[in-house]
Amino acid sequence: MVSSEGKYITHPNGQISHYFDDDFTDPWKESPVILIQHGFARHAAFWYHWVPVLSRQYRVIRRDARGHGRSSYPDKESASTYKYDAETICAEIVDMLDQLKLTKVHFLGESTSGMIGEILAVKYPNRLHSLTICSSPTYLPPAATELFAFGHRDWPTACRRLGARGWAEKLSKVPGTVSVPDPAYLQWWTDQISLSSAEGLAGYAEFLCTLDARPFLGRIKVPMLILAPANSAATTVEEQKSIQMQVEGARLEVIQGKGHEIYVDMAEECQKAVLSFLGDLSGSRTG
Repeated sequence: MVSSEGKYITHPNGQISHYFDDDFTDPWKESPVILIQHGFARHAAFWYHWVPVLSRQYRVIRRDARGHGRSSYPDKESASTYKYDAETICAEIVDMLDQLKLTKVHFLGESTSGMIGEILAVKYPNRLHSLTICSSPTYLPPAATELFAFGHRDWPTACRRLGARGWAEKLSKVPGTVSVPDPAYLQWWTDQISLSSAEGLAGYAEFLCTLDARPFLGRIKVPMLILAPANSAATTVEEQKSIQMQVEGARLEVIQGKGHEIYVDMAEECQKAVLSFLGDLSGSRTG
């Protein structure tokens, strides 16, 4: 069933996660689950066009990250007790799986959520069937965080002063970011980002500035697919190949998109790669 509102769960720490849950598989069969986690400033609804392709074979859960979309973020009262780090973010994802009674999922992380997926795969390998990353850097170097600051003191400050819409408008003008030139899409894209609050994005930006998945790569043991953008402003093909070299058995697909968001302008190619990867895994488990 499809719901435009989605569903909510409350974590033990008081934070609330919003998600969409789409399942058009045969109801008498036990269906594998794909958990999709979007990148910074986007939210679960950005992946709407993946649902028809995936949900006939897989139950598809799209989750709003902390401070994004309809998910909550630490307010002034809870900020002093909320530990905004990878351990907490991963624990919230696992708690969501627990509450939904999901033992294992295929995790698909886009952009910075691929970094979350890499850490999740090491800390909770028994909860993942596989890991797919899409346009994912391994960390954000000073050049990236300076870019996202758009002339302000730092990236979080830019989010707070520009607001979600203002920050999105600045980002859309950077080559290699938004991949679709259609003005109607760009308007929708900006409107959707503006659903998040400035403070919600700023808090997550502060967290991302400290996130580094590089120490975890060599310890990833779950099957991994790397969707590498050929023309991203946030990561390079060389960086993606470096990930592949460090993760035993990882599969890499270079996607010839126009920018960072290959899951949009090259959706069909990305979807084919994901379905082929998951299909091969299914065959290896049953063969």
